[in-house]
Amino acid sequence: MLALVVAQLVPTETLLEALGRILAFALLAAGAGAGVAFLYRWYSADEIPEGIAVLVGVALVAIWLNTQSALSQAIIGNTGLTEPTTAVYTVAAFVASAIAADVGRRLGDYLALDVFVVATPRTITEVTQLVRSAGRVVTVEMPAEIADIDGYDPVDESVKTDLAGQTLLFPRRLTVAELRDRLIARLERDFGIGHVDVDLTADGTVDYLAVGSRPAGIGPTLAPGTVAVALAGDPAADASPGDAVRIWTRDDEDGTARRIASGELRATVDDTATLALDADDARDLDPERGYRLVTLPGSPDAERDLVSLLRAADETVTTVFLESDDPLVDVPIESLPVLVLALERETAAGDGDEQLPLPAGDLRLAADDVAYVLGRPEALRRVTERTLVETTEQRTDLDRDSDSPSERDRNPARER
Repeated sequence: MLALVVAQLVPTETLLEALGRILAFALLAAGAGAGVAFLYRWYSADEIPEGIAVLVGVALVAIWLNTQSALSQAIIGNTGLTEPTTAVYTVAAFVASAIAADVGRRLGDYLALDVFVVATPRTITEVTQLVRSAGRVVTVEMPAEIADIDGYDPVDESVKTDLAGQTLLFPRRLTVAELRDRLIARLERDFGIGHVDVDLTADGTVDYLAVGSRPAGIGPTLAPGTVAVALAGDPAADASPGDAVRIWTRDDEDGTARRIASGELRATVDDTATLALDADDARDLDPERGYRLVTLPGSPDAERDLVSLLRAADETVTTVFLESDDPLVDVPIESLPVLVLALERETAAGDGDEQLPLPAGDLRLAADDVAYVLGRPEALRRVTERTLVETTEQRTDLDRDSDSPSERDRNPARER
């Protein structure tokens, strides 16, 4: 019945022409929505909001209609449509354009995803080739085998497994020293490694990589023969870790105060104090008893300061034993890249060993010496692996070659 009424009001030719124009407006809105969605995905790598694409599509249709002098003439020409029919037709054109714009948005976003997924590098090799072709970064690949640094606590095997074979990117135009510093900082920050010993070539290839962890907890700071004990006490309000304290208590019988032991304050939480004291004195403490702590004016010794510094620093102490055929024999101490803290050497009479603390630099190492050296991981490796001697010999050869021309200049008679 409604179709008959519409057919009586609007001629068939006019109706078909109007439907064709609505279809054209829908195609225009769909194309605009698809184009905007495609460009938005390309620029931001995100999906365009629905309202923006629909608004762009409908706006183009509205601009097209508003450019005509009369709305009815823009839609059906010079036919005699009534005002209600023109309004219905205009609303239908906008509704169809909005629906088509949303469909175009989905289609444009799908095409953009398909195109950019194919064009985007998906592997580290493709990314490396793309970025390196632009001259922006250099890649550093970790070796498959990672060693442990001598003298440091080992790193968990899971960390070394995750690190092996990793490819790290760094800016170009860095010197080898700068690249090495950045690599060490990156490994310490991203993988939680305490110490790194690495050798890099000029092109960024890793020749050697060893890692170590920093000691954690209070145990590594305790001297031999001492233990850490937590007890109920009343330390002074301004007491701090490192203060020397005495532990006092009262006898149950007569209430006489007596001193139990002496120690070093390590930490305080409310009325609980952690002390470092001799293992023998710790046996006299009762966990159920309360104690009084007396803070002394001085520190117990400088051992804790030295241990704290060594714990926070990159250097560590290791022992080097020299065999009779060791390349380090007869090498002066001052030529070593490490600090020799002490030297154990057999006495001339052969009746024992003598200890030489901080030996002089001109003292030469001898067979059967035991040297306690302090240094960074790379310096210690040169000493323990005896690569220092090869470097010294090469340097000596270069010095001889450089001195030869000058000697000939000073003594021209030799050439004759």
